[in-house]
Amino acid sequence: MPSINSPSGALPARFRRERLLIVGCGDVGQRVARSLLGRVQLVALTSSSARVPALRVAGIRPLVGDLDDPATLRRLAGVATRVLHLAPPARDGGASWWRDQRTTALARALRLRSVPLAFVYGSTSGVYGDCGGARVSETRPVRPDTPRAHRRVDAERAVRWLGRSAGVRASILRIPGIYAPDREGGTPRQRLARGPPVLRREDDVFTSHIHADDLARACVAALFRGRPQRIVHASDDTELRMGDYIDLAADLYGMPRPPRVAREEAQRQLPLQLLSFMGESRRLDNTRLKRELRVRLAHPTVHTGLREAA
Repeated sequence: MPSINSPSGALPARFRRERLLIVGCGDVGQRVARSLLGRVQLVALTSSSARVPALRVAGIRPLVGDLDDPATLRRLAGVATRVLHLAPPARDGGASWWRDQRTTALARALRLRSVPLAFVYGSTSGVYGDCGGARVSETRPVRPDTPRAHRRVDAERAVRWLGRSAGVRASILRIPGIYAPDREGGTPRQRLARGPPVLRREDDVFTSHIHADDLARACVAALFRGRPQRIVHASDDTELRMGDYIDLAADLYGMPRPPRVAREEAQRQLPLQLLSFMGESRRLDNTRLKRELRVRLAHPTVHTGLREAA
């Protein structure tokens, strides 16, 4: 198969008959769509009719449906040969706070007619919980510490169920922090501008990262090369503590470094969501990404990716 690491790489003629359904066609989904435009037929699920014109302009056929309303998903059955699921679980699971009803509903809808050849789900490295800074491979047991991570684990179960019960080649990408200079709301420059402190070195945690363009490459590689029922870390080679990552960005952008505080002080100053990231320390092993999916990272470390916007 020709290279799929470059957006200009050609796919064989047989793939032009492929139809890719993107569920959760946000920033990364649109990067995937741009890389495959003209090479496969593109379809996207959207819950907002207001997005329909923009998707059409982008060369994507929109289908209006709501992951929270399973009846609206029946039209997805048989619509695609490959599916990329990047939509997050609901923010509040209600009484079943640990369940991801969205992924379960999608999997059931896809079984109603001819099932896709491949299904790729974008999960999170947060399913491991705190690993004390250890290097983590995909074989490490999950230990979610937050309701959000519990719902991701439940979504992974639904994906594996679809793979086993329907013969779909299901792949799970566990994704760390995503960054890019043109990623709305997700750039280190914006975090620096907001000014929250970071942990002092003795309290700091290891975090992993992936450039949004490299994540799009990983998604495409998993769609066409992923092994059945396989989990892969979609992470770059960076091994930095969170504070050092933010300091690097500040130095590159010519902005002041944020203050360093003890964990006790951070707990008084910072919102719970940010604190949850500061409570988990791990380093992701990306060997499978490189060896099995054969992804060549355009930005192997944040040092090159951050310099794009410097």
